Amino acid sequence: MTALVNDKDARTKSSQAIGGKALALAELVEAGFKVPPFFVIPSDVFQDGRLAEDRRSAIDEACSALAGVRFAVRSSGAAEDGVAESHAGQFLSRLDIAAGEVPATAEEVFASGLADGVAAYREARGIADVNMPSVIVQEMVDARAAGVAFAADPVTGRRDQVLVTATEGLGDALVSGEVSGEIWRFSCPRLEPLERPGEKSALSEDEAREIARLCLSVSKLKGAPQDIEWAFAKETQEPYLLQARPITTRLLPAGVAEERLLVFDNSNIVESYPGMVSPLTYSFAVAAYARVYRSFLQLIGTRPGVIKTHSPELDNMLARIDGRMYYNLGNWYRLLSLLPFFSSNREHMETMMGVSEPLPDEVMAGISPATGFVSGGRMVARLVLAALRLKATKSRFMNRVAATVPPRNEWTSLARLPLSALAVEYRRVEAALLDDWDAPIVNDFLCMMAFGGSRALLLRWAGEPGLALHNDVMIGQGDIVSAEPARLIRQMGERVRATPGAAGILASGDADAIFALPEIGPLLKAYLEKFGDRRIGELKLEEPTLDEAPLPLFRAVTAAASRSGAEPERTEPDAELARLFKGRPARRLLARWALGYAKTRVRDRENLRFERTRIFGYARRVFLAMGACLTATGHLEQPEDVFFLTLDELLAAGEGSALDAAIADLVALRRKEQENAARLPDPPERILIRGSVLDTAGRLALAAGPGEAGVSEDDRQRKGTACGGGLVRGTARVIHDPAEEQVQPGEILVARHTDPGWISHFANAAAVIGERGSVLSHSAIVSRELGIPCVVAVPGACDWINTGDQLEVDGSAGWVTKIS
Repeated sequence: MTALVNDKDARTKSSQAIGGKALALAELVEAGFKVPPFFVIPSDVFQDGRLAEDRRSAIDEACSALAGVRFAVRSSGAAEDGVAESHAGQFLSRLDIAAGEVPATAEEVFASGLADGVAAYREARGIADVNMPSVIVQEMVDARAAGVAFAADPVTGRRDQVLVTATEGLGDALVSGEVSGEIWRFSCPRLEPLERPGEKSALSEDEAREIARLCLSVSKLKGAPQDIEWAFAKETQEPYLLQARPITTRLLPAGVAEERLLVFDNSNIVESYPGMVSPLTYSFAVAAYARVYRSFLQLIGTRPGVIKTHSPELDNMLARIDGRMYYNLGNWYRLLSLLPFFSSNREHMETMMGVSEPLPDEVMAGISPATGFVSGGRMVARLVLAALRLKATKSRFMNRVAATVPPRNEWTSLARLPLSALAVEYRRVEAALLDDWDAPIVNDFLCMMAFGGSRALLLRWAGEPGLALHNDVMIGQGDIVSAEPARLIRQMGERVRATPGAAGILASGDADAIFALPEIGPLLKAYLEKFGDRRIGELKLEEPTLDEAPLPLFRAVTAAASRSGAEPERTEPDAELARLFKGRPARRLLARWALGYAKTRVRDRENLRFERTRIFGYARRVFLAMGACLTATGHLEQPEDVFFLTLDELLAAGEGSALDAAIADLVALRRKEQENAARLPDPPERILIRGSVLDTAGRLALAAGPGEAGVSEDDRQRKGTACGGGLVRGTARVIHDPAEEQVQPGEILVARHTDPGWISHFANAAAVIGERGSVLSHSAIVSRELGIPCVVAVPGACDWINTGDQLEVDGSAGWVTKIS
């Protein structure tokens, strides 16, 4: 009768003798992997499914020879864990068995070879032979955590990812499917994290990576991707290898590992493009950014050959991930490196864009100043000249916009144009403005330099009080067009308060009745004539403009009617400048000039952005008219479907270069993709991808969890970016849908991000808290103009704060405190 086989001798046996699982474990032991000691009961030891008494005694002795007191009793069929058929889960396994129970348990495991499920598995696989399993008796690992790892994704078939699943304690419930456990996903071969579990996890990231590395090592030994079972021992805190078998599901061909790291960030762009962004909006923005920044490089004297070399960066400044808009941050830095004073420009750009952390060193290593002394001097001279000419340049730009974009009362004529003429009309606007976007882009660059430079100057010369003054000086511009709507809404609220019955009519939402109100109706119409292009999602072409859907305006005026109190007092900076720079008149004069220049650039930046909103409003009407033409010819179901096409696809339909006529199918496909993306949680502010943006499972997971910067130990306080306005206490109002919810007078507005379409909420807010944003974001600028405290970039604000919470907002120091 065949004898028991120990783990040292198992390597000399065949799979027919001891089974595939035992042979695989013996090979791992020989290769030096940490495998719990075991012995094998060959299948022919069993007689009619039973063990003779002398074999039971031998098993007891073999158990005593092992160091453990508890054992795992597992099957090892001849074909088990094979390349073609794994028999995974078909035979019985028993864990945590006492030594005296091992013989009886071994008989139970052996008998599982005749179970109905095994027979069905063999029949389904076309396996004719009925081979009974041998039995492995192995020292039981007292596991802190255990699980399974795959050297390739068994679901998608991808070979460039390693999956580690884990659970606390023993892994049998995980293997059987009773619990789902946690999932770690790593890139291969770098083992960078692509997916992490939540805050409470059975493994640390380093431990999960160690398991992934173990899985790859076993796969290298076996010459094919493996599926391993593992356990972390409580006592030694070391991982043990319990089993290894080939992945039998079909895998994709092995590809070439992508080394390039892409960094995407939406810290700033989310203000103009919040939430889901349509294909038309995205493609329109990509084209606009490329043309505008190419013309800027030409304006400052960048050589044509240099611009041509950087065409890939210019054409890829943006990305659309899960339907949301992101900056391709690496390309922004590469283009910034073309400008003089690259290092300081970089810091100022990060300030303006609200970037919470710089580029990873790996990406920055490939970016260096590309401007030599001569070319840098030429660019500086051109920029100085552009700065001196900016007033005239701005005037010409405003005149060009006025000449290009027709008055609003003429927009209805678009409905009388055919598709080809509408394409011509779009090209006219594009040629007149996008290729000559001089005033906004020059002012933005100077604003970046002036704002960042003046802020750094005051910090160096006056410390934190200097920064506080910098914020305060931005209050009270007086002529920022973005703040005018809030003042007009307050004025209309006063008129409603003085008109009996007007508040009720406004609350009804009946536009005809509201516009018929004496005095109030004309004021509302005048407001919409000037600001009707403003909307939630300032530059999203698919979003209806305020004149198309004025209900948010009616709600804001209704809320403002119950507001009382004087306008905020403006702070004059001269007294504070005199105090900070007492006895240093030269510094005081220079600081005053720097603050004044920065203030002017910020004002012009906001006013020029308003002109951009008008252009986008007109572009929306042109595209909707094109959609109406395509609907009339049966190519679209409704005009709004046009937003599911790209700019090139839409223009090709009007200009005669379309690839095919099946655009309705394309719209249906993209609508389905957008619906699926909308169900996903918002992706993070920053996304790292080593590969293609198509690879949603290839994102490098970002560090997260407790210990976040700017969070107090008791989580009663969180610190963000101070944007000025002093200190206020009040009741929080968390707004998720600004079109359906309204801030009431005196409440503190809390939002993930805002844009100019939120102005009706600013009109009534006592303070503003933003989860995203920077010192030059719209929320910061308008809050400063209205004299209300504002703190942006507050970590997790919308989850941390609930509507009704009592808050203290310190706009000067950047702290938000829960006071009850």
